[in-house]
Amino acid sequence: MRVRHLAATSCLLTALSFGVAACGSDDDDSSGGSGASTTSESSSSGGSTVTIYSSLPLQGDSRPQSVSVNNGEELALEKAGNKAGKFTVKFVKLDDATAAAGKWDPGATSGDARKAAQDKTTIAYLGEFNSGATAISLPILNEAGILQVSPSNTAVGLTRSQGADKGEPDKYYPTGKRTYGRVVPADHIQAAAQVSYQKDNGCKQLFILNDKEVYGKGLADQVAPIAKAQGLTVIGNEGIDPKAANYRALAGTIKAKGADCIFFGGITQNNAVQLWKDLNATIPSAKLFGPDGVAESAFSEKIGSKAEKQTYITNPTLDPKLYPQSGQDFFKEYKAKYGADPEPYAIYGYEAMSIALQAITDAGDKGNDKQAVIDAFYKIKNRESVLGTYSIDENGDTTLSDYGGNRIEGGKLTFDKVIKAATS
Repeated sequence: MRVRHLAATSCLLTALSFGVAACGSDDDDSSGGSGASTTSESSSSGGSTVTIYSSLPLQGDSRPQSVSVNNGEELALEKAGNKAGKFTVKFVKLDDATAAAGKWDPGATSGDARKAAQDKTTIAYLGEFNSGATAISLPILNEAGILQVSPSNTAVGLTRSQGADKGEPDKYYPTGKRTYGRVVPADHIQAAAQVSYQKDNGCKQLFILNDKEVYGKGLADQVAPIAKAQGLTVIGNEGIDPKAANYRALAGTIKAKGADCIFFGGITQNNAVQLWKDLNATIPSAKLFGPDGVAESAFSEKIGSKAEKQTYITNPTLDPKLYPQSGQDFFKEYKAKYGADPEPYAIYGYEAMSIALQAITDAGDKGNDKQAVIDAFYKIKNRESVLGTYSIDENGDTTLSDYGGNRIEGGKLTFDKVIKAATS
């Protein structure tokens, strides 16, 4: 057994204990693309059928959004005739949540990743939805040499060292080679969009909260310095207890500090609805800002009509009419097939599947070879997609950068404006 494999096993145990990955690597080659990219017979399934796995939280408040993402993925595969080049594609949907947690769970997530890693026909893995979950599955899939494409991860540390925690992103890549990418802009883009939205709405005194997870805390820590650099006064940056019965005392403290705007870095499933209700009751004049982690019906339908008027959400999904024709067609086809409008991330599920299929197709006769498909993914440039034209950069990130500002009306997210994020 290789030393780095032992390290990865140790890292997994740590991840399961703390809900985040703590994986290091003795290799320094984690820059650009997939490292020294040579294909081999050992990474090939040798068959004409390949499998793409999806891992999303299908229990708790995340379920409506996740089902919509899976629907988008299925729609893309169906449109491709269940084929990628000469290969037939099998699609398997996994659940990274548990009923007990009511959201993504470390054990379920690692179980999904191991299942895909142990299947010799696996060619790609679409997930996770939550960045904290990917911090657990990514090292496992990286060891197995499987392309992982997320429709929704935004934590910068999964792909970039700038603005990331110590050891990121290298600790997620025990092989020293990159195997991960995403079709949604990372949080250095969202943080800049958030601050732009806050400034546009007259914020002066900003209090920042986070849910202490990889995604939420990471985003909060991105927002704080950008807000300061752009002239806002940041009067607090605190983590909340996601299991608290209420946040009335916290809301009182924030009110006493004179905040006119409050930003929450976190997800719906970490008690965001209760937080919003208590902030509304205590500081009804403050503007409340949330990220894409709460851009879903499980949040918008529950905060109440009074809190709606205070609420501003950033979300990478734009107004349908702002997408190219293929994107506009997606919204029509989705509603025709599933009888309802898609949740915000459904179009990103469609694109995650579509770009994985392109990578398989671009690999040609080696479309059943894991390394060949990874190499093909990192070479994708100027892809014309439902989201617009973009490339995959050396980190595995999309070059798309536009964000949407959203309000809530009658329990539904409504598009407000396009935000051009000033990341510099």
